[in-house]
Amino acid sequence: MNNRVRMGIVGAGSISLRGILPHLTQEDIKEQVEVTAICDPVPGRAQAAADKFGVTSAFEVYEDLLASGNVEAITIASPIGLHYQQGKQAIAEGIHVHFNKSMTTTVAEADELIRLAQERGVKIVASPGEMLRPLYQQIRHLILAGAVGTPIWAVAGAAFGKYHEQESVRQGNDILSNINPEWYFRSPGGGPLYDMTVYGLHVLTGILGPVKKVTAFSGIRLREREFHGQKMICDMDDNTLMLLDYGNSLYGFVYGVAAGELPKKHVGQPIIFGTKGMIEGNTLNGQPIDYPGKECDRPESDYNILPHVVGVHRLMAESHVFEDIMQLIDWIREERSTIVTPEHARHVIEIIEAAYRSARTGNTQTLITTF
Repeated sequence: MNNRVRMGIVGAGSISLRGILPHLTQEDIKEQVEVTAICDPVPGRAQAAADKFGVTSAFEVYEDLLASGNVEAITIASPIGLHYQQGKQAIAEGIHVHFNKSMTTTVAEADELIRLAQERGVKIVASPGEMLRPLYQQIRHLILAGAVGTPIWAVAGAAFGKYHEQESVRQGNDILSNINPEWYFRSPGGGPLYDMTVYGLHVLTGILGPVKKVTAFSGIRLREREFHGQKMICDMDDNTLMLLDYGNSLYGFVYGVAAGELPKKHVGQPIIFGTKGMIEGNTLNGQPIDYPGKECDRPESDYNILPHVVGVHRLMAESHVFEDIMQLIDWIREERSTIVTPEHARHVIEIIEAAYRSARTGNTQTLITTF
């Protein structure tokens, strides 16, 4: 029986062109998923992407994709500020959804999507699924087993730098290589927390558990950026420092900043300190951490070992996004649920939302969600 999932791609921007489309159009998964449609509001961009990757249908209007009857699941790869409304529309049509990070910008939005999906029997998966990585699963096991003694504090974070301005899909002159990055610096949905710090928050909460309280400073440090000689106005916070309280005097320090970060190999990589030492990246007290699958790959690729990331997929960009999408595909085809849950994503969204609220009010914020 042919039970390939017919997948629509919402947004033909950077993540789709560099990661999602190259992965999902590989021969090794053609019996599991077929990309049947692409949507992007920029005139001609969806069609150009469809032509490049051999996709049959292209749309400029999102509602036309939903009404086409040609998709049973979508991956939402549009600017983060659009995720809630687009997800809500898809769920209303009974279409399963993978949300690229972050799922929404507020807890209220996440609550509504989770409720609507349950009512409609729709499956939703929300990136980033960092705890799918065997390395992080092993770190959680080591922490619980007392490998660092009593955990004392942890740190994680990410910096914007010039990453988005310098992506390969923004350096050319045609419609697939001149994509403007301005939305990353605008409200709602812009800023390093929803886009990059979200990885470290998923890792730390996945390893140490839910956060109970948040205190933060936050503001806009760079009010203008430049792209191809044009000024971009920045009206979303780009400089945020957070103190997380896990309870029982266990704390975390997490940053999402305009520039400058602690040395690390991977965007979500944490440092966890305890009374008997520390875990830094893929090492425990300076020694490599062993975990299932490590012997099959190069040491520098520790963070690329994921269940579906095999063969050519290990050499391609954004393999973790591909993995999260495949979690949804498996769930649809085999009724195999996943740990990449919207509840975990909602908790991380609450941390971010609480950080902004703490910075505005000067008060510590108590969280209400868990996972």
